[in-house]
Amino acid sequence: MSFMKDLGVVCRMIKIEHSVFALPFAFIGAFLAAGGWPGLYNLVILTIAMVAVRSFAMAFNRFADRDVDAANPRTQDRPLVTGELTTRFTQLFLVGTAVIFIVMCGLMNPLCLKLSPLALGLSAFYSYCKRFTYWCHFVLGAVLGLAPVAGWLCVDPTFTLPAALFFCGVALWVAGFDLLYACQDADFDKEMGLWSIPARLGIPSALAISTLSHVITAALFLMAGWAAGLGGWYFLVATAVGITLMAEHQMVKPDDMSRVNVAFFTMNGVIAVVLFFGVLLDLFTA
Repeated sequence: MSFMKDLGVVCRMIKIEHSVFALPFAFIGAFLAAGGWPGLYNLVILTIAMVAVRSFAMAFNRFADRDVDAANPRTQDRPLVTGELTTRFTQLFLVGTAVIFIVMCGLMNPLCLKLSPLALGLSAFYSYCKRFTYWCHFVLGAVLGLAPVAGWLCVDPTFTLPAALFFCGVALWVAGFDLLYACQDADFDKEMGLWSIPARLGIPSALAISTLSHVITAALFLMAGWAAGLGGWYFLVATAVGITLMAEHQMVKPDDMSRVNVAFFTMNGVIAVVLFFGVLLDLFTA
């Protein structure tokens, strides 16, 4: 009973429902690599692997940042800070999710198995980046950018241009909305000597960099569709995604952070799912 309670707390801590950010892009990679239905086997092991590695990354971040979270009024209610969750259980959870991820990669193919430690290492490395570089937002982007590459390699263990373009697009997309989210903690990060862009360069500069990242993201999603040989339906959806990204930046102003959560969670979750359905629509109606 205690184990299940702790598991429920850790799932709440890592916001497991936010797997929606990365999972649709992993599916995009898998469906494009297969040129259609990638098979139930591939989808099941890919889904388990993606949820496991994202859970590992989020739990590691909470574990590594527990001292910072304890000092930040916005994050003082997180389970590792309040004591609702023990560090020992979190460490066991990290080991468990890492093992599940590696096993799933082994069930994909030898290349995915060989790359699995690199993915885990990059996922953990991100948590320390804010301590020494303001490129931390783009490191986080690179971690999630691996999703379409992972999906592609699960089905076809070769590196391709479409997967690389989707990697770059997702990396800049994530960096852009992480910059929006980080604006909430600009004063705190500056006081703590952390290297977020809002703390180091100011909120107006952070918002400008975020906007530029999303402009390039929109272009990269279009280029990735072209490289994958997708057609009109995908480009229509990708264009709508680009417009949505630009609308997102009308919601957050340097003097008004009240709608950051709407821009960060709601709109970006929709973007990932909608782009995936754009791929499906194009593949299965061509």
